Amino acid sequence: MYKSLPILLLLASLSQVSFAQKRYSLSGTLTDAATGETLIGATVKLQELPQANSSSNAYGYYALSAPEGRYVVIGSYVGYKTFTDTISLFKDQVLHIPLRAQNSLEEVVVASHRRNNSNISSPQMGVEKLNMSQINQLPVVLGEQDVLKSITLMPGIKTSGEGNTGFYVRGGGADQNLILLDEATVYNAAHLLGFFSTFNSDAIKDVSIYKGGMPSEYGGRLSSVLDIKMNEGNNKKVTVQGGVGLIASRIKVEGPLVKDKGSFMISARRTYADLFLKASKDSTLNKSTLYFYDINAKVNYRFNDKNALYLSGYFGKDVLGLQDVFGTNWGNATGTLRFNHVFSSKLFSNTSLIYSNYNYVIEGLDRTDGFKITSKIMDFNVKQDFQYYAASNHALKFGLHATRHDIAPGDISTTASSSFNDKHVEHRYGYEMAAYLGDEWKVSPKLSVMYGLRLSSMLLTGPGTYSSYDEAGNIIDARKYSAGEVVKNYMNLEPRFSLSYMLNEEQSIKASYNRNTQNIHLLTNSTSASPTDLYVMSSKNIKPEIADQFSAGYFRNFKDNTYEFSGELYYKNLQNQIDYKDAAQLLVNQDVESQLLYGSGRAYGVELFFKKKYGKFNGWVGYTLSKTERKFEGINNGNYFPATQDRTHDVSVVAIYNLNESWTLSSNFVYGTGRAVTYPTGKYNVGGHTTYSYSDRNAYRQPASHRLDIAATYTAKPGKYFTSSWTFGVYNVYAQKDPYRIAFRDSKKVPNATEAVQTSIFGVPIPSVTWNFKF
Repeated sequence: MYKSLPILLLLASLSQVSFAQKRYSLSGTLTDAATGETLIGATVKLQELPQANSSSNAYGYYALSAPEGRYVVIGSYVGYKTFTDTISLFKDQVLHIPLRAQNSLEEVVVASHRRNNSNISSPQMGVEKLNMSQINQLPVVLGEQDVLKSITLMPGIKTSGEGNTGFYVRGGGADQNLILLDEATVYNAAHLLGFFSTFNSDAIKDVSIYKGGMPSEYGGRLSSVLDIKMNEGNNKKVTVQGGVGLIASRIKVEGPLVKDKGSFMISARRTYADLFLKASKDSTLNKSTLYFYDINAKVNYRFNDKNALYLSGYFGKDVLGLQDVFGTNWGNATGTLRFNHVFSSKLFSNTSLIYSNYNYVIEGLDRTDGFKITSKIMDFNVKQDFQYYAASNHALKFGLHATRHDIAPGDISTTASSSFNDKHVEHRYGYEMAAYLGDEWKVSPKLSVMYGLRLSSMLLTGPGTYSSYDEAGNIIDARKYSAGEVVKNYMNLEPRFSLSYMLNEEQSIKASYNRNTQNIHLLTNSTSASPTDLYVMSSKNIKPEIADQFSAGYFRNFKDNTYEFSGELYYKNLQNQIDYKDAAQLLVNQDVESQLLYGSGRAYGVELFFKKKYGKFNGWVGYTLSKTERKFEGINNGNYFPATQDRTHDVSVVAIYNLNESWTLSSNFVYGTGRAVTYPTGKYNVGGHTTYSYSDRNAYRQPASHRLDIAATYTAKPGKYFTSSWTFGVYNVYAQKDPYRIAFRDSKKVPNATEAVQTSIFGVPIPSVTWNFKF
């Protein structure tokens, strides 16, 4: 019955639309007046009809409808001055709204209608939007601003640890987060083994992460969607900006292709740690390599009010090599071609062709035992999305998505003199398809509902040999399939439902339920963002992962929406979870599925969030109390055990203070319960070598981790054509030695004793300084 509920609600609500009185539409785009950049999530409303309002979509487009008459139009967006204009709505009209940015001092005193309460009125739950100006002010390691590190300061989102850009959302695994860059999937978002992310903040316009109540247009992962949009470029004038830091430099150039109609943006970043290595007198170091680079590029052209074309791409690579012994490189490449078309003021269309490729290479450079291991995952994706503004109280979204996956699990090629043998693992091919329908329905001034249904399908195809395995991992059946022949097909319905009920203008209660499925799975026995992670598709043995999440919350704003508070409860049930057997061999293994175990999981918790949004002093405090467990027949006698990402307490405090026009001070403090780990509980000696016996899976915990970072930004008085700033920071102010790894070994001082040895990545304060410029 619950599967039919979204469709019944949609039919009932649309029946109301058909009997509504004649209305006229107001539509257009919201842009930054200085650059022409479209604004995502800006608000447009009619002063006389507060219920007639709309938010701009991912392309800045908005539409609303109202009875004929004269109205005051109000356009607003955080960090911008409010736009007002009077219109006579006696026919459908197009009104493009340019908004002008305001500086931090102007932001202290603002009109009340500028401060919207969408966090109270919107039915969307579990979503966080990050302000890029705030991200760029946060203190970070070695001065490199990082989107992924910044989102882990939000409640319900936990870091994988020092030296890692991986993150966990509400108990899900690191591979259960869908990371999108201009709609293209980024499979490994890490640079330098996890110290930095692949996202250059100079190139980023908008960052949103969905932790729950996921809209129906998103799918393919269980826990979250991190949706990142790149800047489109300045269509008014050419500008150049960049920065020089201790470890990396970056530059961005943007400008008009045709003034006010089209623009370009290209941004590049490169580290130069390899230059410091070459200066070393140690021959092992000066012949080694260690660097990464990334390039973001985008062009767009608006033909007229109804048609626009966008082309964007990302290219990044890491190179790590130890003299003539070992080398590895890995990287991502994405490309997105999008066409926007406005069929009418009510119907907006976006068509996308998307390419994504993640690959890695590992090389043994020894002349006598040389080898190379290669692997990749490559996607081609076609999407057709529609947005239909049925009435002032309805915003429908529907569309079709299709993705072709090509996974090369790994090949080993060797030199003629090598003692290793060549080895080839068959490619795996599959098609992931989805159709979705969703609606945001403003039932009354107090009640809003967002509901939808997503139908997802996974089609595994040949060519290749596919096997089935028993519980011990032995092959019980093997069959060779020809190209295009169907091996296995899975279909799943994913209902989504959220509602918000406003108790008054300042507070509301919300509830949501959503189901998600996942058909691309990550196999790894490493806690770091290793480039050797192996991706597999749902198959004869691997079923689609399924998550059902229930959540409820209380939301409250204070003092004209200057302060906001939220408390959310969630419970997540996980099916068909994947783990590996002890001593599993995952790399370059044709029968890797024989090494896997399948089970279930659960996660539940409470998230508290308090934020000050406006004024010279702003920031937030987040707290998460949670529990995350897994259950597998082959582990801990089939009982629930803590997952690696289970951390009872997680606290983050962020503070930003605009001291004056020249100086901005910022800091953040984080605290988290130690990671669940498996430690030895006994040992025995075999042939003079110590062998350990271990506890149940994840029965112990590492010590708690905590850290304080500070930063200060000095902005020089701007010239006519040039502005610059200096950012000074200290990461890990009080030299906390958080555990990265704890290993056990025989004591060198006490006979027959065992000692624990802790490895910490950062045990001292890490200073940084970055010079930023723009002209």
